[in-house]
Amino acid sequence: MEPLLLLGVSALALGLAIAGASLVYATARQTGVARALVDIDRVYSPAAAARQRATLADRLTRPVLRLLTALGRALTPPTAAAWLRRWLDYAGNPAAWPPERIHETQGLGLVTIGFLGGVVGLGLAYGGDRGLVAPTLAGALAGALAGLWLPFLVVSHVGQKRQQQIQATLPDALDMLTLCVEAGLPFDAALAQVAHGTRGPLAGEIARVLHETQMGKRRSEAMRDLADRTNVLELRVLATAIVQATDLGIPIAQVLREQSREMRVRRRQRAEEAARKVPVKVLFPLILCLFPALFIVILGPGVLRIMDTLLR
Repeated sequence: MEPLLLLGVSALALGLAIAGASLVYATARQTGVARALVDIDRVYSPAAAARQRATLADRLTRPVLRLLTALGRALTPPTAAAWLRRWLDYAGNPAAWPPERIHETQGLGLVTIGFLGGVVGLGLAYGGDRGLVAPTLAGALAGALAGLWLPFLVVSHVGQKRQQQIQATLPDALDMLTLCVEAGLPFDAALAQVAHGTRGPLAGEIARVLHETQMGKRRSEAMRDLADRTNVLELRVLATAIVQATDLGIPIAQVLREQSREMRVRRRQRAEEAARKVPVKVLFPLILCLFPALFIVILGPGVLRIMDTLLR
C-alpha cells in the first residue's frame, strides 16, 4: 500500500511540474509589443468570439503566475536582483526572459522542486527508525533552494557563453573597423559595415550602439553603455579608448590601430595559454584510462608466469 502511495504522490508532483512549465512557456512566447499586438488582434479581430476559451484560460492562469512571480521576487535579495539584471545584460536581455519571467520561474521551481524533494526525502526515510518528518523537511528545503536559484545559474551560463563569443569575434571585427576607418569612412559608417559584415552577439551590440546614436544619444554615452553591458576586458578597454578619443579630439584611426595591434597580441597570448593547459588536461584521462590498460598488457603475462611458477 505504501509503495502505491509514494508512486501516486510522485505522479501528482510530476503532473504539477509539467503543468507549471507549460504555463510559463505559454506566457513566455510573446512579450512587450508582440503581446500588445496579440491583445489588439484578440479584441478587434472578427474571430474574437471564437477565442473566448483561450481568454478564459488566460484569466484563470494569470493569478497563479502572479502569485509565483511575487513569491520569487519576495525571496530574492536586492543584491541578487541587481546581479540578475547585470547578467541579463551580459546574456543580451532575451526578449522571452525579462526579470519578471525569471522570478516566475523561481516561484515555480520553489514549489515543484521543493515538493519533489520532500517526496524523495520521504521515500528515503521510509522504513527507517529515525522518523519521517526530518528527512522530508530536509528534502523539501533542499529542493526549494535548488528551484529558487536554478534560474540564476541558467542566466549566468547563458551570459558566460555570450561573452565568450564576443571575445572570440572581437579581434576580427576590430581589424575590419580599423580598415574601414583608415579607408576614409566615418566612424558610424564603419560601425555599420562591421555590424553587417559580422555575425553573432558582437554584431548585435554594435547595431545597438548605432541605433542609440541615431535616436539622439551621444556616441560617448552609447560606448559607455556598451562597456557596462559586457565583462570582456578587451571590449571595455576599446570602448573607453573610443570615448577618450572622442572627448579629446584624437584621431580615431590611430586609436583603433593601436587597439587592433594590442588585440592581436592578447589573442596570441590566449592561444599560448590554452596550449600550455593541454598537457595538464590530458594528464588525468591518461592516468585513469590509458595507463591501466598498458599495465595489464605489459605486466599481465609476467604476473601470470610468476603465479604459475609459484603454484608449481
